[in-house]
Parts: sequence; structure tokens; C-alpha cells
Amino acid sequence: MTNATINTVTISKADIPSGGMKSYKQDDNSIILITRDDDEFHAFDGKCPHAGADLGTGLRCGNRVVCPWHHATFDSRDGTLLEPIATEGLTQYQLTDNGEELIVTTSAKENISVSNDKLKDTHTVIVGGGAAGFMTAHYLRNTGYGGDITLISADNKAPYNRPLLSKAFLAGNMPEEKLLLGGSDWATNNNIDLRLNQTVSKVLPNERTLMVVSDSSNSNNDDNGSDESISADYLVVATGSSPTIPPITGADLDGVYTLRSMDDAKLIKAASHDQRVVIIGTGFIGMEVASALAQAGTTASITVVGQSDRVMGNIISETVSKALIKLHEENGINFVLGANVNEITKVENKSDSSEARQTFSQVGGVTLANGEHIDADIVILGTGVSANTELLEGVNDSDGVQVDSKLQLRDGVYALGDIAKASGQMGRMRIEHWRVALQHGLVAAAAILKDETVETLDARVPFFWTMQFGKSLRYSGHAQTPDNSILLGTPDTLNYIEYYFDDDSNENSRATAASTLGRDQELIAFAELLRIGQAPTRAQINSGFDIINQAKVLSR
Repeated sequence: MTNATINTVTISKADIPSGGMKSYKQDDNSIILITRDDDEFHAFDGKCPHAGADLGTGLRCGNRVVCPWHHATFDSRDGTLLEPIATEGLTQYQLTDNGEELIVTTSAKENISVSNDKLKDTHTVIVGGGAAGFMTAHYLRNTGYGGDITLISADNKAPYNRPLLSKAFLAGNMPEEKLLLGGSDWATNNNIDLRLNQTVSKVLPNERTLMVVSDSSNSNNDDNGSDESISADYLVVATGSSPTIPPITGADLDGVYTLRSMDDAKLIKAASHDQRVVIIGTGFIGMEVASALAQAGTTASITVVGQSDRVMGNIISETVSKALIKLHEENGINFVLGANVNEITKVENKSDSSEARQTFSQVGGVTLANGEHIDADIVILGTGVSANTELLEGVNDSDGVQVDSKLQLRDGVYALGDIAKASGQMGRMRIEHWRVALQHGLVAAAAILKDETVETLDARVPFFWTMQFGKSLRYSGHAQTPDNSILLGTPDTLNYIEYYFDDDSNENSRATAASTLGRDQELIAFAELLRIGQAPTRAQINSGFDIINQAKVLSR
């Protein structure tokens, strides 16, 4: 009988300061992360489970190890997941103290088993297969929920990584199967009843009951008695958003697309080959689609049209906006800014089918308010989204469903993700970003399990990122405007951090958000200070204080 290979790595204790961490890259490209508190050491797989970032290049603040790329956060003592965007904790390795040295046995992993014995006689029903719905089900199973879980999705695909549609997938850098959350057998492996391509026609929050249309091809027969009624002990509504179609003449023509689903992305990918593409909208979706299609290299041309004179204007300052525009222009993107689209024009085409000769209309271009016409073969609308709150319209705020910091609408009923106007550390707000939706799923699952060790939204801050031409702009917090800002560094060289304030002059005001390209540790430090209510003031930033050291000191 042959024994499995035992892999060991020897590390000097003196390399690692108390309260710190250090990563060690191995010849096989694996990474070992060591954390230390006085004479207590722990060893982990040092690659973030989400996208493989070296966690040692992130930041440790107290017992929180924060990933430099997307701010997934892990407990430095046992690797427990504290904060998405990762959906799993860290693999922990066995560690032997050998005096002045540590022996890490990477072939011997600490076995952390979870018994699914909590709330065994209950039923949790989740409406929506996006980030919030997936994370609720996933975290419930990972932390011991033993009851039945039903996840109902209108999509025809198992839960997948939606942000990558406008990034790696459209660029041709990632196949469809790699986008599936938890892998192709996630639902089966976690004993989850995944019901795809099904429409929920009604939710009765007081009764924790919903109605599912029995025939997805006939979703309007709410009152004919054919709908299936499902009751739950815990009901989670996470129906997400739908693209907003602006009132532009011609928006219904063949060749006009929006991007929200995998099917949308596939259509755009196929339709854009050798075509003149016009993208309407300069938010992060419009900019990402432009970047991804340009990287794919299959279009004839790409033009981005925006109403404002800047891109992503509700998030970043004019200076940073100009740097992003420059990056895109250097990669062949054309911009028409400060422009309103009056009409998407059409051309008439003949179809020679065997049954009948038909005439149909498709895109010919866009006409602007100033009379200028831009030729186009396809038009992509990046004009925002609207929250799908219809199922809970009886309890709606004018901008989302009001829930508490545990995402609870009422006893046993939760509203998550894009539809939730949730109470949190920065006040009550509704935010349409992937990582926030994952946070919601984690928090709601912990609330169902009554796990008080998991922080609510009162101790979490928003974060999102956008990837354009291989450069990742990251943003943490929430600012009312990007125009009250302090800029450090040079956006033109893609190396800056910018702090945003909700007023324009008070030296004692604390920053409410920050964005960066290339200064990841500083953004982590800012996010951690913001999380504990100690975000830097104007005076501190202008004095050149050490924000990384400040975060480490105040997080102890």
C-alpha cells in the first residue's frame, strides 16, 4: 500500500510580526498564508477562493484578512468567511511548532465538518436565483441548516456569476460552465430543490405563501386555479432587477439589446460579429460591455453615446472619468458625450423564407437630438435597471422594500438584493451591486439560523468593482456625489485613490466613499475604517496621514 505524498514547508517564525500575516508562494504556484498573534500561528491556503488573489498582498485588520481584489474577508484564526465576494472560507493546513520554525503540512488539511441538524423540520423557500438567493441557500447549508430548501428562479440557468457576463464572458475569456456558482452540481450536492424557468405570480407575506404559475408559457392566468401554492416557514424574496428601456423611438427594433442574463450575453456575443455597435449609456455596464467587446476583437466598430460629459458620472470625479475615457479611446472606442438619443433608426430587410416573402425592420443607426446620425448594425442599451418589486408591491417604499439590518420584512419573511431598501451602517439605502447582494444572502441566512455571531448590515459597507481593459476600478462606501472629493495620485497613469464627501468644505467631515485604481491596500484600509465608524476626515487626508497604519491600529 502506497502512502499519499506528504508535502511540508518550513517557515521561520521571525518572518511574521505579531498581529500580522505573510504569504509564501510555492514552486507549484500554490500560496501558503501564515497569520500570527503572539505565539499563536495559523496556516491557510493563501489564494482567495473567489478569484485566486494572493491574500498576503491584502491587509489584515484585527482578526480580519481582507482580499486585495474584491474585499472578501476571512477570520485570521480559523479561515471562516466573514464577508463575500468569496462564498467559502479558507482551507486550513496542519501546523507544527518546531521551536524557531513552523512546519506546514499542506497535504494535511484541517477537517471542519458541519452537521446539518438545525431547523430540520422547517422549509425555506427562496424566490430568485441571483446572488442573494444563491448565497442564502448556500450559506444555510454550509452552516448547518437541515430543513428543506426550495429555490425558484425565472431564469433557465442554475445560479451563475452575473458580473462576469459583461467582463470575461463577452470578452471571450471565460466559458459558460465556469460561470456557474458552486459548480454544475451545486443544487444536488447541497440537497436544494432548484426549480428553473418558473414564474412566481403572487407572494402573500403574512401567510409566508407564494403562488407558482404551473405552466410557464401561460403566466397571466393568476385566477384560474391552476397555480401551485407553496408555504414556507421562512420566505426569502430576491427577485433582482430588470433593464430599464428608455422612451426612445425604435427601442423595440430587432438588433436592440440589453444585458442582464446569460441568454442576453450570448445574443450580443453572436450578433456583434463584424458589426457596427452603438452602446447607449456610460455607466459601468455600458463601459464594461465596450471594453469586453473591444477585447474580443470581433466587432467592426464600437461607439459609446452618453448624456453626460463624463462616464460613470454618479460615482467618480471628472478627472477620473477623463482617465477612463482615455483608456477606452486608446483601445479603439469612440465616444459621443453630452448627447441625447432621439431615435434608433431602422432599415427594411427582405426575408426569403420558403413559406412567404416578409419584410422586417432592424437597426440602421441612432439619431441624436442635434440631428447627427451614427450608423449602427446593433444597439446595446446600458441605461440602468429597475428593481423587480411587484411581488411585494403591497409593502413597497417608493424605492424598494424597506427591511431591517437583517433583511427582515416581517417575522420569517426577508427581502434581499436589488429590491431591498435596507437599514445599515450608512443609513437606509437600496444598492444594485453583486457583492451587496451576496452580503444580503449571508446576513439573511444567519438571521434564519439565529446566529448572532454573524454581523448584520449595521457592520458592513458597500463595495463594487468594474473591470475595463484589464484594469480594475474599485469603490467602497456610498457618496451622495463624486464632486466633493480629494484626489491623491494620477488617474492618467491608473494609479490613484479618491475620497468622496457629502459636503464641500468641512475639515472635520469624514469621507463616505473612495475609489481607486492601483492602491488596493489603501482602499481596504479606508473600507475597514468606514466600517467601524472611523473613516478619515478631510483634515487627516490633507495632512498625509498613514491610512493603512491607522486601520491596523484601530482594528485591534
